[in-house]
Amino acid sequence: MTLTETPICNFDEKAKEFNLLSTANKIVTLDEIKGKNGTLIMFICNHCPYVKAVIKNIVEDVNFLESLGIKSAAIMSNDVKNYPEDSFENMISFSKFYNFSFPYLIDNTQKVAKEYGAVCTPDFFGYNKNLELQYRGRIRELKNLKPVTEGESDLRTTMKLIATSGKGPVKQIPSMGCNIKWFK
Repeated sequence: MTLTETPICNFDEKAKEFNLLSTANKIVTLDEIKGKNGTLIMFICNHCPYVKAVIKNIVEDVNFLESLGIKSAAIMSNDVKNYPEDSFENMISFSKFYNFSFPYLIDNTQKVAKEYGAVCTPDFFGYNKNLELQYRGRIRELKNLKPVTEGESDLRTTMKLIATSGKGPVKQIPSMGCNIKWFK
């Protein structure tokens, strides 16, 4: 496991189109998950301890954000041949176990991860209603792979701001996690 941090937010960069298979066995596009007040694209996987540490927070935050008109999707882009824990079948189990209310999509070719510039899991891309990037930070502080639970998560606070103002904060703390497992 290589610990990787997300780069600085490239403000106003447009979200990239995609056509990916969901764990519900449906093709999902960016247009289908675009929210009236914002969109959250998350790159996650099943095996990374950083994802496992915050997955319950992710589910809670996504459920809350939905009430603000922000829709979300998670994308898994890892090499499943070398990381079978991230297989499509295991994605289905993972999403059911954690009661995902959002699409969990497989990026078999890693094309979408490359187009977005995703580097780690979890990697959060928070967009305003015009699909302009406003957030590329963490969900919340972690200490010894345990979420610090005091207060609202960074992700929730920021996405609320984006929903109301269309802009994210200039100061953002990067997300960190396992590097994306690229094809060799």
